[in-house]
Amino acid sequence: MKPLGDTLLVATHNAGKLEEFAALFAPLGIGVKGARAFDLPEPEETETTFLGNARIKARAAMEATGLPTLADDSGIEVDALGGAPGVYTADWAETPAGRDFMQAMERTHRELEARGAAEPRTARFRCTLVLLWPDGEEAVFEGAVEGRVTWPPRGLEGHGYDPIFVPDGHDITMGEMTFEQKNALSHRAAALAKLKAALDDA
Repeated sequence: MKPLGDTLLVATHNAGKLEEFAALFAPLGIGVKGARAFDLPEPEETETTFLGNARIKARAAMEATGLPTLADDSGIEVDALGGAPGVYTADWAETPAGRDFMQAMERTHRELEARGAAEPRTARFRCTLVLLWPDGEEAVFEGAVEGRVTWPPRGLEGHGYDPIFVPDGHDITMGEMTFEQKNALSHRAAALAKLKAALDDA
């Protein structure tokens, strides 16, 4: 795999994700810039897999800027909901005023209650990273963290569904963890560890 250089475009408009990527790439001496820095629009995510949607985002940003680009698609899969919301994780948060993840968490809880889902309500966060170079070379890295969903939400840290997700081996939600605690075990950190190993071998 080719080296990345000292700057990488991360195809996200999500400030929370960008902050996580910046922290995880900092030890590698690689700075990151988000899609907002280039005023890039958000492409429509029309695929039904994390990999497919990550490719859409990576390709759109790379073609617009000519820069090596990293994109991720990630979400939460709740077993009692048949793996939902999965690739539609962000869609569950969509409102006319923007994304509201409290609404999404409430929907998750409501649907679990309607199904009479037994405890523990097992779930996992998944992340698929696509690294794309202007010459078309592509690398894919995947990570996951197993756990369970809980109610009510706990903690003000993190973003997305973090306040209702308790990772295996822990008794606090990701929303209650420090930035450093979460980055030590998150699905995104797991995928990035694989990316880092590939860079080290480059």
